[in-house]
Amino acid sequence: MRIGFIGLGIMGAPMARHLVAAGHEVVGHNRSAPAVEELVAAGGLAAAPDELAATSDALVLVLPDGPDVEAVLFGDGSVDPGGTAADGVADHLRPGTLVVDCSTIAPETARSAAARLGRRGVRYVDAPVSGGESGAVAGTLAVMMGGTADDVAAAEEVVAPFAGSTAHVGPVGSGQLVKAANQVLVAGNIAVLAEALSLLRRTGVDLDAALAVLGGGLAASRVLELKAPKMLAGDLAPGFRLDLHHKDLKIALGAAERAGVGLPLTGTVTQLVQGLRAAGDGSLDHAALVRAIERLSGLPVTGGAVGPSGAPHGTPGRG
Repeated sequence: MRIGFIGLGIMGAPMARHLVAAGHEVVGHNRSAPAVEELVAAGGLAAAPDELAATSDALVLVLPDGPDVEAVLFGDGSVDPGGTAADGVADHLRPGTLVVDCSTIAPETARSAAARLGRRGVRYVDAPVSGGESGAVAGTLAVMMGGTADDVAAAEEVVAPFAGSTAHVGPVGSGQLVKAANQVLVAGNIAVLAEALSLLRRTGVDLDAALAVLGGGLAASRVLELKAPKMLAGDLAPGFRLDLHHKDLKIALGAAERAGVGLPLTGTVTQLVQGLRAAGDGSLDHAALVRAIERLSGLPVTGGAVGPSGAPHGTPGRG
């Protein structure tokens, strides 16, 4: 099918390439031209958002936050020099087009978008993904989808080339709620991994041997497997930025407040992330949570000092 794709960032670019490799005609748009040029080099096409929307059977969005989704779909409220309101791609989508929104946004934003698109005869599935950059590159993302049974079935064909697992988890907005729970689990795991590594470094044990045996017991996890080596190597290049994880945790806390559920541990982790952002670490990978624990413990800080660009330099000690 002909698939429009808006948002060719760390996650979106490899997802779009998988669609091209699967034989779809993929028409991409991104705020930065190099990302579009890379898609074209991989066999995709480029088009302005209105043209992309008007000619696509399905539209995939991979955008940073709810306001970005609303601006792309419905316009940002600005006007051009001639006084005409800037429109969004929804004005150009044909009735029956399927929007597969792989962004991570608030559930109520997803529901609002679905309702507004529905009045135009456009279908919408919220389909946030989990697996990070490595999962996007490998085509093994977990996709949690909210929408009607028919729309989700249609979305399955769209996401299949970059998905390792999919699930229909309920009506529109449900995908975002499951993604919020996912982000709670991931952040909590990274935070306690940071605490465990800090303890091991301070007490001088053989870290490689310790991690090998921990990975063979009940403490084994994908977070331990993927993030411990990054922490120990001082590799905090963003696969998933702390700034974005902070946004996701705020979504989770908001959903919990509306549901009357207490998330005390998530609240604490969110404050640690906020402290890191205040220190200029927001552009780092979420494995940089280890820096918060190290600062509290007086340990050498993973990644060394942060330079003017926000990029770390140096490596941590190993105990």
